[in-house]
Formats: sequence, C-alpha cells, structure tokens
Amino acid sequence: MDMLGGLSPTEFLRDHWQKKPLVIRQAFPGFQCPVSADELAGLACEEGVESRIVIEDDNGKPWQLHNGPFKPDRFSQLPERDWTLLVQGLDHWVPEIADLLEHFRFIPNWRLDDIMASYAPKGGSVGPHYDQYDVFLVQAQGQRRWTFGGHCDQTSARVEGTPLRILSSWEGQETVTLEPGDMLYLPPGVGHHGIAENDCITLSVGFRAPTIDDILTGFTDFLCSQSDASNHLTDPDLGLQDNPGTIQPGVIDKLDSIIREKTGDRRQLSLWFGQYATAPKSMDIVVPAEEPASPGDFNVAIGAGEQLRWNEGSRFAYHELGEETALFVDGEQYLLKGDAKPLAPLLCAGARIDMPSLASLVQDEALLGLMTSLYNQGSVYFE
Repeated sequence: MDMLGGLSPTEFLRDHWQKKPLVIRQAFPGFQCPVSADELAGLACEEGVESRIVIEDDNGKPWQLHNGPFKPDRFSQLPERDWTLLVQGLDHWVPEIADLLEHFRFIPNWRLDDIMASYAPKGGSVGPHYDQYDVFLVQAQGQRRWTFGGHCDQTSARVEGTPLRILSSWEGQETVTLEPGDMLYLPPGVGHHGIAENDCITLSVGFRAPTIDDILTGFTDFLCSQSDASNHLTDPDLGLQDNPGTIQPGVIDKLDSIIREKTGDRRQLSLWFGQYATAPKSMDIVVPAEEPASPGDFNVAIGAGEQLRWNEGSRFAYHELGEETALFVDGEQYLLKGDAKPLAPLLCAGARIDMPSLASLVQDEALLGLMTSLYNQGSVYFE
C-alpha cells in the first residue's frame, strides 16, 4: 500500500518529517472506520479511558473543555453542532485501530504516542491550535476541512477565557478537505484548524519527543535510585581558609567530577532511556493474563501454531550494548547475551511476532521462561 503518496519512507523522512506538512490523497484507499460514533461515545463513558468534549460556544464561554468519563445521557444534552468528542489511546482498546500503527513502523517504536479519535458533528472542531509533536491525521469517516500552515510557538496570541491553547489571530496558508482514506501530516509547531463538514471521525496518529526537562529529571532521578547515591560528600583534606564564607574552587571541581562521572555513564543512560521510553501510558492498560500460563502451556500454544501479538497498549524497544542486547518491554529491562540476543529485534519488529523464528528461539529454557513472563504480565497475548 502506497501510504506516503508515492514517496519512499526515506524521502518522507528527509523532506517532510519535522520540516513541512504533506497532504496524501487516499493513503488508505477504501478506508472503513473500525469504530462508530456510538462506540466512541460508549468508550468515553468507561473508567480508564481518557476522553474529552470540547464545545465551541458553551453558554457564551469560548472553547470549553469537559473531561470524561461521561454519563450516557451527557450526549443527549449536547448542541446539534459545533462540538467534538476526543477519545485518547483508541489503539489500546481496539485491535483493528492498533493494526494501523504497523504502517508507521518506519518511525522508531519509542517515538510513537498513540491514536486519538475525534468525532464531531457539522461545524465541530477543537479550534485553531498547534501541537508540540508530529501527527498524521487520517480521515476515517465523513469530511473535514483543514486549514494549516505558519509556524507557531508560546509567543503566539491566544484566545482568553478557555483552558485550551486556541490561537486568536492565526491565519493558515493552505486549505484542503479530507475524504475517508486521505491523510495530512503536520510537523510540530505548525498551526492547524480542522472543521467537520458533516458527522466525521478523524484518527490522529501522534508521536512524542521528551522535553529536555523530562530527560534531565528522569535520568537524574534514575541515578539517584542507585545504591551509592545516598553516600555523602567527603573532604578529608579540608584546609584552613582565610574567610569561612568562601566556597573554594576545589569544592566546585569535586562536584563537577562527580556529576560528570555519574551523568557520563552511557550504559546507565541507555538503560534508563529504554525503560522511560517504553513505560506504558497508564498502568490500567497492561493487565496480567486471567489465567497464568506455565512455560509448558506456552510451548504447547506455540506448537499448535497460535499467533502471538503485543498487548495494544504495550511498548517494545531494544538497544545494543556490545556483548549484551537490552530488551525493553513496558518499562522493564531484560539483558540478553549470546544466542539469546536475536529475541530482542524479533519481538520489537512489529505487533504480530514472527512465530517460526520465535519457536526456534524458545527451545532455550531461559527464553521460554522470559516469554511466559511477558505473557503472564499481559505484554503479549495469543490472538
């Protein structure tokens, strides 16, 4: 399937990724939305599903936000038009939606956030805004008119009296109407405004990037959890100084060397980042198997030709550490050596695992045990 409108993934990454928007007509020809508006409303009523309603004019107030879960009668109280229902992480609850992500594997797993569904009747939108992340907007049902273009940042003027970051004086550079199967890619910081022409559903495939703050605080918190982090600074060579108020250069030198030594440990950095980047969005998503399996049970299922796939909310990644390969699944690390190393790329290549290759690897008892653990904790399941 020619999802990128004639571009190869290499060309798309070179010319568009984080650089400029791209409209792709019929990225998914004949696309049928796997969920209906009623099913989205049903999900928005459930605990554990992140959902929001945005109303453009809420009793005279602009762009008001209401957070779910909602009571079923909430939907009968909404106006006829000019509102939007957003359901976050739809891929975590609907396997057919999760399958869409397989088309985006030319972008690393750790960059993927989730798929959000947006349902709106005529006129519905979430206002002109920009995002801090890359997004592919797949039109799933009905038509939506998008205006986009122009770079925005925190200095861009915003509408007051709303909790949402709505741009107040923005004008786009291009307008297109997307039909089912069409897709629009937008890099971070590009202003955009999508208005429903009729009852429509749009699927937003969102990608994430950590902030510098996330990286610094996350990694240093991880280092602080190590056993020697509670050791105190020592100064057995303390000398007399003229003024007790002076912080001597030698003190700063010592602090500098400690910080450089700790933060300069690439192995620790890669282990922290793998765990950080694969931590599930919510602990409700990765649920242990109802009936725990023994390694023997797991082996029987593989022998019977059953297909193993990722839990829709699970995250998989790996990193080569020379003699070892670190496999990261749902915020946990597993260090693989020798003949066990090929398990990591095999598990991370896509949501449906190559079963013949897995069958030969799990002849190793330790790897069979590891796969059984991943099954029992809910990171993988048999279809």
